[in-house]
Amino acid sequence: MGMATIARRKAVTFFSSSRHLYNNDRYTSTSKYSWILSRGFASGSEENDVVVIGGGPGGYVAAIKAAQLGLKTTCIEKRGALGGTCLNVGCIPSKALLHSSHMYHVAKHSFASHGVKFSSVEVDLPAMLAQKDKAVGNLTKGIEGLFKKNKVNYIKGYGKFLSPSEVSVDSLEGGNAVVKGKNIIIATGSDVKGLPGITIDEERIVSSTGALSLKEIPKKLVVIGAGYIGLEMGSVWGRLGSEVTVVEFAPDIVPTMDGEIRKQFQRLLEKQKMKFMLKTKVVSVDSTGNSVKLTLEPAAGGDQTILEADVVLVSAGRVPFTAGLGLEKIGVETDKAGRILVNERFATNVSGVFAIGDVIPGPMLAHKAEEDGVACVEYIAGKEGHVDYDMVPGVVYTHPEVASVGKTEEQVKSLGVDYRIGKFPFLANSRAKAIDDADGLVKILAEKESDKILGVHIMAPNAGELIHEAVLAMQYGASSEDIARTCHAHPTLSEAVKEAAMATYDKPIHM
Repeated sequence: MGMATIARRKAVTFFSSSRHLYNNDRYTSTSKYSWILSRGFASGSEENDVVVIGGGPGGYVAAIKAAQLGLKTTCIEKRGALGGTCLNVGCIPSKALLHSSHMYHVAKHSFASHGVKFSSVEVDLPAMLAQKDKAVGNLTKGIEGLFKKNKVNYIKGYGKFLSPSEVSVDSLEGGNAVVKGKNIIIATGSDVKGLPGITIDEERIVSSTGALSLKEIPKKLVVIGAGYIGLEMGSVWGRLGSEVTVVEFAPDIVPTMDGEIRKQFQRLLEKQKMKFMLKTKVVSVDSTGNSVKLTLEPAAGGDQTILEADVVLVSAGRVPFTAGLGLEKIGVETDKAGRILVNERFATNVSGVFAIGDVIPGPMLAHKAEEDGVACVEYIAGKEGHVDYDMVPGVVYTHPEVASVGKTEEQVKSLGVDYRIGKFPFLANSRAKAIDDADGLVKILAEKESDKILGVHIMAPNAGELIHEAVLAMQYGASSEDIARTCHAHPTLSEAVKEAAMATYDKPIHM
């Protein structure tokens, strides 16, 4: 029997890896529906097995899965385009711009050292935005194609509850219809969180939506909020030539990130000329003049200062979007943050009504919403679903990327657990050195006695891809030795994960 197997068997469990971050045991789902084998389009007057309100990552995935399980399904989407915030004005367009701006930055600053020379390099912003829009359009049409393939009825309109089994839909084309469903899933996602006294006009004071479509590159961009979205959009415009200043009320950027990784991440962003004003409060924003003027003061109080910008990006987070749904009419309970309360089967306190994704507690991430959608529908169909929120990876798509899964070192310490740390820098990784992109590291946290992996944090090129080895390992309760004794191809960036695992339970080879 191998040491890694023994370690797994004697692993000490000190925190529960629950299916949901939030579980309200008061709510129970009493309705069970048989697996309906007939598929097909459902008209508004016919009763559906499943009605999904919202066509974002959680909603459209839930609708497709329901149809695949033989349930007559209708999906209602107010935007008129499927994919939700993620596809239309979030994840996808931002990653398109992050990639395009990175290509420009590398061409301008790095190509010559690789023996590739140009007489000049310039930005064609309209072409860059057009490429982004093309990617969004193609993917949206692709989801519509999946709806047709799986026989999901798609209604473009704004839905609101008439009763726990009836949704009134105001069509985008005019008119109204009532859609009936045995089970109704709320998947309406989230919206930009505003700040008191700041009016977003999507021109000079923009949300992430407006930041994706600026008509020209601002000379000075101020980002309010040092979270994932703010840093990503700041990176886009910084690469294209903007002077970027990030204003954050908290003492740190990305407060959910492992502290050691966060500090190195901030230093790398500062090397890219991104400026940070931490522990700083935005008192007001004035856009009446030729420039936007922000009045700032220390978070702890003190003298006020003025910061000027051409464009201000408000990136203070997101809030559940449930406006106009009529939740109060049918008695669906929410918490103080406006999130819908559900049990482990995603059922609300109202029989037959479910909720998934950003409108319920848990990480506001597209991939989390997708997992919610599949599990919720599986429960409705009489099967077993499963989502483990402790195993949801998070990624910041800057360069380098920062990806993580599991617990930070601060969280492990707070639990009073004895642990080991294994780290390996990409400066010692052959592939990273060969491609001249060696900033970052891999950090692994493992329980000292059992060697069970508790958390993995990666800052590197393509960290968002590298993290999934760690997600899979943790999902199956692996030890750091399990990863260390798994052969990794050479030369690859993923060898740094193997070396960090070796450093956790023993010693690395190449450092």
